[in-house]
Amino acid sequence: MTLSNHVKYYIIETICLLYILLFIYASISKLMDFENFQVQVGQSPLISAFASWIAWLVLILELTVALLLCIPKFRIWGLLGAFSLMTFFTIYIFIVLNYSSFVPCSCGGILEKMSWKVHLVFNFVFILLAALAVYWRTKIDHIKIFSYNLKPVRSMFILCLCSTGIMIFLFLYSEDIMHYENPFIRRYAKHPVTFLSKKNLTFNSFYIAGISQGRIYLGNYTSPLHIVSVDEKLQDEQVHQISFIPQKNPFKSITINVRGKYFYLKDGTVPAIFRGKISDWRVNSELKSLPYFTQAEPMDSTAVVFRSNNGKNLAHVLGIYNSNDKTKVVYNDSLLQKQIDGVFDTDGILTYSEKQRKIVYLYLYRNEFIVADQIGRLTFRGNTIDTTSKAKIKVSYIKDSTQRKMSAPPYVVNAKAAVCENLLFVQSKIKGRYENDKLWNQASIIDVYDLSKNAYVLSFPVYNLKDEKMKSFRVSHTHLYAVIGRDLVVYDFKDELRNKMENKDSE
Repeated sequence: MTLSNHVKYYIIETICLLYILLFIYASISKLMDFENFQVQVGQSPLISAFASWIAWLVLILELTVALLLCIPKFRIWGLLGAFSLMTFFTIYIFIVLNYSSFVPCSCGGILEKMSWKVHLVFNFVFILLAALAVYWRTKIDHIKIFSYNLKPVRSMFILCLCSTGIMIFLFLYSEDIMHYENPFIRRYAKHPVTFLSKKNLTFNSFYIAGISQGRIYLGNYTSPLHIVSVDEKLQDEQVHQISFIPQKNPFKSITINVRGKYFYLKDGTVPAIFRGKISDWRVNSELKSLPYFTQAEPMDSTAVVFRSNNGKNLAHVLGIYNSNDKTKVVYNDSLLQKQIDGVFDTDGILTYSEKQRKIVYLYLYRNEFIVADQIGRLTFRGNTIDTTSKAKIKVSYIKDSTQRKMSAPPYVVNAKAAVCENLLFVQSKIKGRYENDKLWNQASIIDVYDLSKNAYVLSFPVYNLKDEKMKSFRVSHTHLYAVIGRDLVVYDFKDELRNKMENKDSE
């Protein structure tokens, strides 16, 4: 039994009414909380780079289509617009579920309560309704589409192809922008890390000295020869005492590094680096003929990368020490680039990737990091996603310009860093676009960069404990460990991060 034109007409009217209600409700919901909607669009893995105008465009299109559906003369164009818009949304969801690196939150109205798969089915049903209404309306009223007398099926097929093509183009173009030309929009993937546990350390003077052989080693600023180690689950605790007779060395600031089977006792004011094995915690050798240094990272049992003030006008410079070489110390004064004074403006964090055999130096006051090989040759200069390319500091000179100090609080861009394999983890101090203050008040934000591609990957929060923010952190192949107040906390990496890490199966 075929339906009469009269019945088809009422079905078409019902479909138009459903679309009007859907688009009006969705657009009003977005307008009432537009800032949140724009944030959600900014977190999209497909269209992040275009969030500023796509958020407005979606609102305008939804309201325009609803208006066209309300006017009988333009209803066919409203139905075609509804079909195209819903096809666009459906292709977006399909790509998110099957091809994007993570699945973001939903956006807008009743759809925000749906799962992405339910959302996909919902959209598909509405596409079929719009297609049915267009087909019947053109047949009943003998309407010509686009003035070319296109058949309704062919015209909808063309619209479907156009919507799909536009969505794929936006996806590919946005991905390239977000990873390599990021407009300071962070991507907060859905739970890339999860909190596992915490352990009370009693005192707030602990820092993470290193991770080796499945254990986390904690140094203590007030008791530098006292080391605590715990297993990855923070359950098995062991206390170690470094056996060392300091003799007449004028130690002022001893810190401990643990790398592989060795520990390193360092103090750049002496200057001195002593080495021993974690199997017995006895100092058994010294890396001799070291210059004064402000930071140092062991690269292997005989080589160290360090930062000192031996540059021009006592500026910071990076150098390589190797006890097996005749010259022992080699400087590369071209790695750190002066902007203001060569000291404060080049201040940063020195790290080393053992598996990649790369030196990484992250500036504190500008959006730049340096990657160099084991002998100090520049590999490339990368940028963090914020926009601070020049250090915002004020330096004053005293005592006939021989001493300098900060004359105003500095604008810190990058606070802390850790590297594991090809991934650089940076604690940023700068809020990005489409981010609210609430998250920044509750957590420390970590941005992740892929050094092998020189690309931004994603971001995630490490939440405060009792208003205490993260003081130090390290990363392994599978976990992030952080000291927060008097607690050591552990976060588990999920697939989004584990799959990005090269040599992730090796230890």
